[in-house]
Amino acid sequence: MAEAADIQGAPPAPARRRWLRRAVVLLAGTPVLAALVYSPAPQAAQAADAGTVDVQLDGMAPAAPVKGDTLTISGSVVNNGRETITGAHVGLRVGPALGDRASIDEAAERAGFRPGTDPGEIDPAYAVKIPSLPSKVKQDFTLTIPVNKLELDKDGVYQIGVSLSGETESRQYEQVLGIKRTFLPWQPEAAAKRSQLTYLWPLISTTRLTAETGSDELQTPVFLDDSLAEELKSGGRLQQMVALGKDLPVTWVIDPDLLYTVDAMTKGYRYRMPDGRIVQGKNKAVAEQWLSSLETAVQGKKIVALPFADPDIASLAHQGKDVSGTLGQLRPATDKAKQAVETVLHVTPSTDFSWPLDGAIDPSIVNVATSAGAHNVLTRSDSLQETGALGYTPSAARPIGAGATAVVADADLSTAFEGDMLNAGNATLAVQRFLAQSLALNLQKTDNQRSFVVTPQRMPSTSQVQTMAAAVRGLQAGRWTQPADLDTAAAAKPDAGVNTQVPGAGQYPEALRKTELPVSAFEKIRTTQNTLDHFKVILSAPDRVEIPFGNTTNREMSTSWRGRPEEARLYRDQVQEYLIGLTEKVKVVPKSDATLSGHSATIPVSVQNSLVQDVHNLVLRVKSANPTRLMFGDSGQAEQEVTVTGGHSQTVKFTANATASGPVEVTAQLFTTDGVPYGKARKFTVEATEITPTVMLVIAGGVLLLVLAGIKMYASRKRVAARAAAEESTQPSDETPDTGPQSTGPSGTGETVDR
Repeated sequence: MAEAADIQGAPPAPARRRWLRRAVVLLAGTPVLAALVYSPAPQAAQAADAGTVDVQLDGMAPAAPVKGDTLTISGSVVNNGRETITGAHVGLRVGPALGDRASIDEAAERAGFRPGTDPGEIDPAYAVKIPSLPSKVKQDFTLTIPVNKLELDKDGVYQIGVSLSGETESRQYEQVLGIKRTFLPWQPEAAAKRSQLTYLWPLISTTRLTAETGSDELQTPVFLDDSLAEELKSGGRLQQMVALGKDLPVTWVIDPDLLYTVDAMTKGYRYRMPDGRIVQGKNKAVAEQWLSSLETAVQGKKIVALPFADPDIASLAHQGKDVSGTLGQLRPATDKAKQAVETVLHVTPSTDFSWPLDGAIDPSIVNVATSAGAHNVLTRSDSLQETGALGYTPSAARPIGAGATAVVADADLSTAFEGDMLNAGNATLAVQRFLAQSLALNLQKTDNQRSFVVTPQRMPSTSQVQTMAAAVRGLQAGRWTQPADLDTAAAAKPDAGVNTQVPGAGQYPEALRKTELPVSAFEKIRTTQNTLDHFKVILSAPDRVEIPFGNTTNREMSTSWRGRPEEARLYRDQVQEYLIGLTEKVKVVPKSDATLSGHSATIPVSVQNSLVQDVHNLVLRVKSANPTRLMFGDSGQAEQEVTVTGGHSQTVKFTANATASGPVEVTAQLFTTDGVPYGKARKFTVEATEITPTVMLVIAGGVLLLVLAGIKMYASRKRVAARAAAEESTQPSDETPDTGPQSTGPSGTGETVDR
């Protein structure tokens, strides 16, 4: 080929290559020559052996280099084949700048080496030699290349490939046996027009608090378990969110219930063991440290507070809106959100944003979101899609009517770190692809300065948090983006001609619909709320139950239950069972049968209050099943208001009147003062004994006979005494007889009630 170049009149190099390709095609048309041309088949062999070696890239620094930098790429190769690879080396291949975001996506999905498509290696002086790589053996490598050797001629995103080439015993010629591709964003100088980028930093966790509290003044809370402490400890997910986020230009998006829960830990807490025992929590100091670090981290930063407990807006819109009282929970949840953040972190948050799961929206979701007071709905570009007529990606803000704004996050950037980031290779590739996409966005042809938003997964894992932080740090040089908070992004001027049509209900993802809270969940929540409303009427300190159960109602609607239907159902059942158990602590004490003698008597009925607070606004009503035989007052029933101090019982007495003998069933029932039955009714039997006029005559006759007999006995004794006195007058004596009269009055009538 060098000789051909020296021949006078030889065509230029590009034309010469085209001439040679045509010559090969013509030669291949002759059977004999075709065999000669294809006998070595090096390219076919390379394609067949692609994937023999697994190439992993564990690190790339700097992620976005500038002129004068040295690029360092570390990784490993593993021989997955059966033969030992000899004479191998790891080399770097730099392709041309990619034209658009679609090209980045296509390159990222490409697998295996593609001759003619993948570029050649750069200067072999920068390759890493591996003389021998036996089967199933892993070998680490580090490539170090000055950036000026990469021949990056213009700003843009470059595909780079790290490949291993070598020989095997069966194919004793050099071939590419494995390759891994990634991207190199190249913008060494600050762009004249930089995009504004808003990255949300979500502090959200799963529900941990039950409705149960202690009887002490602080109402020590009971947790489902002690797992939250693991997230708060050093190295835990939430600890990493705070430690890494404090130095990043991000907008904090916080579920106030998380703040409330951790704050409760700082005051002392208990938690439920797997065997049901409730024990004292020991991670108070961990909670205090985390809250202190968070308060420091958010000072001067933008904070968005979601409604309390991060309610599942989509489930509410699709499953709960027709269950009475459900949507009414949203506005109080928003009000509680602001108060919780101000109380715990001493900063004022914005509560003007709603965030449906995965940013998927439809008209009903938007309506429910705005009903809670939010004017901005966080959605995503794979939900509110562009038609493509603009030719570029528009700014995030889109007016969608009724004074609401859809803040459309970029789907590719938002989902960049949802995979397994524990693998260093996956994390490295994710960071490079994120930076490449962000640069490609800024390089799109438009004169508008645009604003982009990133809404990552709600609860990223520790490794995902660390990878997100690495990506945001990669942008901090500010050469093609500049940070902006969420309020700024929502207020940005929308692009002309942008799509503002909210997708219809039929376009809502079926996979998300299948994981929504069911209608039965909201019906159970309503039942619990009704029970609570009925219960707090009788309490002297209703806030002791209204606050914890009100918060629990919000938690029952939390987005964190997605994908955990059985756990969600069990949580709702436990809340209802615990509340019912509390209501049953105020009750009519079971009463044994009673016997009533005489026309009237008092029947005592006791009311027990095992709560720690007083109860009032209660009426105890007793009712005779047979008023013709047993009456209370002038009718078949009577009632009295009842107030019982905490931890005590009170006995209420009712006057009963018997009009006939025989057993009568009596019902004792508590009611609230507005006439609603409270608790279980207690039934007991009163055995009434009637005293008729005939019986009274017999009794009176007997009494008369007794009186007459007494008079007769008295007269007889008088006569005997007189005779004795006369005799004694003739015969004096020192003895004086005891003639004191005995009481002959009848004993008082008795009234007995056997309890």
